[in-house]
Amino acid sequence: MNLALSIIIVIISCVFGAYAAVLMKMGADRLKFNVKSIIRNKYLIGGVLIYGVGTLVYIIALRGAPLSILYPIVSTTYIWTAIISQKMLGERMNRAK
Repeated sequence: MNLALSIIIVIISCVFGAYAAVLMKMGADRLKFNVKSIIRNKYLIGGVLIYGVGTLVYIIALRGAPLSILYPIVSTTYIWTAIISQKMLGERMNRAK
């Protein structure tokens, strides 16, 4: 696997992680602290599963390039999370954010 492909895969992993974080936020907003509520919380479960997939995708990328190059790209997850939060949660961005 070459460097460019590894970078693309890491970016995909970051988008998965951001989407998972938004789903977990949606799940947390609906959470009641009992086992039945947690098991039936599709947003929370979906977020955890997507986060796991993102992690597996990230591991694949690590095979193709040095960590010192790929890991700084992971910080783009913050940007993806902000964008997806605007779209899915209706959050507003301002200069401070």
